[in-house]
Amino acid sequence: MRTPGFWQTDGILPRLLAPFAFLYAATTARRIAHPGWRAPVPVICIGNATAGGTGKTTVALDIGARLTARRLTPAFLTRGYGGDASQTRRIDPTRDTARAAGDEALLLAAVAPTYAGANRAAIARMAVEWGAQSLIMDDGLQNPTLAKDLAFLVIDGPTGFGNGRVIPAGPLREAAAAAIGRCQAAVIIGPDAHNIAATLPIPTLHAHLRSPADIAGQRLYAFAGIGRPAKFFDSLTAAGADLAGTKAFPDHHRFAPREFDAVLRESRRFGADPATTQKDAVRLTPSQRAQVRVIGVDLVWDDPAALETLLDSVLKRAR
Repeated sequence: MRTPGFWQTDGILPRLLAPFAFLYAATTARRIAHPGWRAPVPVICIGNATAGGTGKTTVALDIGARLTARRLTPAFLTRGYGGDASQTRRIDPTRDTARAAGDEALLLAAVAPTYAGANRAAIARMAVEWGAQSLIMDDGLQNPTLAKDLAFLVIDGPTGFGNGRVIPAGPLREAAAAAIGRCQAAVIIGPDAHNIAATLPIPTLHAHLRSPADIAGQRLYAFAGIGRPAKFFDSLTAAGADLAGTKAFPDHHRFAPREFDAVLRESRRFGADPATTQKDAVRLTPSQRAQVRVIGVDLVWDDPAALETLLDSVLKRAR
C-alpha cells in the first residue's frame, strides 16, 4: 500500500474519518487486552505504532546478531506479510519464494531460523521445540497471542507519528500512548524531526541507516518498494552516491516485467546502474536480480552500550 499524504497533516478529511478511527482503536484495544502465552525463553518484540515502514526488520536483524554473539540461539517470528502462504511453518530460504513466504521472512531466514504465521504463540512453540533459546518478533506489538519480555517501539524519525490519528484518519495502528505504554524502550531511526524523544516516558535509543562506503561517487538509479523508499534514497545520497534518479513503489510491491523493464530503460537513459534494496531484491527473479545492484544498509547506533544494557536486563530477568 501507499500511505495517504493526509496522514502527515491534520485537516478536514482526518476529522471526518475520526469516528472510524475511534472504532479501529477500540477494536485493537479489545484484541490486545487478552494475555498471551508465556514462552520458556526470552521474547523480544520489535514493533511500531504506525502503518508503513519504520525499520523494524533492520532492528530485528541487528538484535538477532547480538543474541547470536551471546550464544543465545535466536529464532525470528514474523507474520510473513506479502506472502501467499497462510499456514504456520518454518521458512526454508533455499526453497521458499517471496511470493510464498514474504520478503521480510526471507531476509530473516537467511540469518537465523524463521517461523511465519498469524498466531505468534503457535510459531513460538514450534521454534522452542526446534531448539530456539531466544525469540525475536519482527512486528507483533499489536498481536496479543505471545507475551513479551522486552518490547521496542521503532519510530521513523522524519515522519514520527504523522498527524497523531489512528487509521484511517492517520497512520497509527492504535493510540500512540497505548503503544508506548506496552514498550520498555523506543528506537528512533533517522533525525528526530518532530522532537519525539523529548515526549517519551521510556528510554529512547537513536540510530541511523548507513549504506556501504564503496558506492561513493557511483552513478545510480535507485528504485524501491518498501515502507518509505525515501529512506533508502537518502542513505545512498548520504554515502556519496551520484543519484541520477529514483522510482518509488508501494511496500511489498511485486514488480511486473514491464515495470522492471521501465526501470532498466530509465537507468540507461541516465547512464546509471539500477540499484535497489535487499528486501526488494528477493522479490525479483534471478535473471532480474543479476541486472541490478543490491545495496544493503547497516544500522548504526548512537549508543550501542545502552542497547546492550537493555538486553542484559531482560535476558537476566528471563533466565
